[in-house]
Amino acid sequence: MKRVNVIGGGLAGSEACYFLLKKNYDVHLYEMRPSKNSPAHHTSYFGELVCSNSLKSNKLDNACGLLKEEMRSMGSITMEAASKTSVPSGNALSVDRDEFAKYITEKLKSFPNLTIHYEEVDVPPEGITIIATGPLTSEKLTNYLLDKTGSDQLFFFDASAPIIEKDSIDMTIAYKKARYDQGDDSYINCPFSKEEYDKFYNELISAELATLHDFDKSYFEGCMPIEVLAKRGYETMRYGPLKPKGLQMMDRPKAYAVLQLRQDNLHGNLYNIVGFQTNLKYSEQKRVFSMIPGLQNAKFVRYGLMHRNTYLCSPIVLNENMSFKFDNNLFLAGQLTGVEGYVESSVMGILAALFVDRFLNDKKIIVPPLTTMVGSLYNYIIHANPKDFSPMNANYGILNRPLNMSKEECSNKAIKDVIKWWKKANE
Repeated sequence: MKRVNVIGGGLAGSEACYFLLKKNYDVHLYEMRPSKNSPAHHTSYFGELVCSNSLKSNKLDNACGLLKEEMRSMGSITMEAASKTSVPSGNALSVDRDEFAKYITEKLKSFPNLTIHYEEVDVPPEGITIIATGPLTSEKLTNYLLDKTGSDQLFFFDASAPIIEKDSIDMTIAYKKARYDQGDDSYINCPFSKEEYDKFYNELISAELATLHDFDKSYFEGCMPIEVLAKRGYETMRYGPLKPKGLQMMDRPKAYAVLQLRQDNLHGNLYNIVGFQTNLKYSEQKRVFSMIPGLQNAKFVRYGLMHRNTYLCSPIVLNENMSFKFDNNLFLAGQLTGVEGYVESSVMGILAALFVDRFLNDKKIIVPPLTTMVGSLYNYIIHANPKDFSPMNANYGILNRPLNMSKEECSNKAIKDVIKWWKKANE
């Protein structure tokens, strides 16, 4: 039985392990939790979601929705766990974060060919190894990679939103409604009058921030702290997370802005504040966010937190099969490759494991076609211009599709192409 090491028990690492375990490899998973925790993790489960509990849209005319469907064809454990632990969230796929991670952990531990090492790794072990330590890679391992690749460190900041108890929401003010009455009424909405919005805005932009220590303020646009977004202009939030369109109630005065809350667990007793990633001090989060109509008595079970997301310049440091140019036995997976998002990171774990499998069996890699979302993401991290390289979400802009082809036609073709490619790549 051939051995493969996987460093990191997040989404990408879990996907890599799952693929290799099913192929009957002797898999050794290295995970530093719970002996050492990261700044953002709260449990020792594999595949823990450290930010939102949403895996974004499930619709096939959405790029991330298409990617999820492609991953289902690839036997993704992320998609398997999500289907078992989903919670209501309209057209999005959201999960009970604890049950989701627990499912992944129990599934992986059920394989007799998995050995788990609960320890921090400073230098990769000997042999074929996949590094999937994610955006919170330890300082020592990060320094090892930077020393070996010879490139400057690249990073941006990510932030999570607060979670509150549902029973503490004032439902005489808040109400349930889906935007434009599409999907189910799973979101709770908190409407602002113009006067309430003015007061909230002024307090938010002047609230005290938590110290960032030695980190530079380089934010990823897809996860912008709400206070940074607000400082871009008075109207910015009203065109973003507080957009009121499609959320008006006939029996109420027209709202000037509307905040949404999304169910965070299966029991439905916890909700997260959608789009409110933040770096405010905890006391300021309590003070300012309690000004939101309906949240004046909100009980916070988890405050928002900012942390550093590390990634490497893959077009410079990686070979075509996602192995490092300085060591062909060392592979990179997940968010470290330069993708952004839960689903995008997960699929890079599957892809790295697939390439390891072909490498160990002396087979050339078969890359996913550019007509697929997974192929487009892979092509980006391997062939993007290094000077412009930055974290990439799944999006139709990177997909190779005819201009006259609709998103629906494009998605149908992508799914067929993935199934065909996956079958061939696993022969």
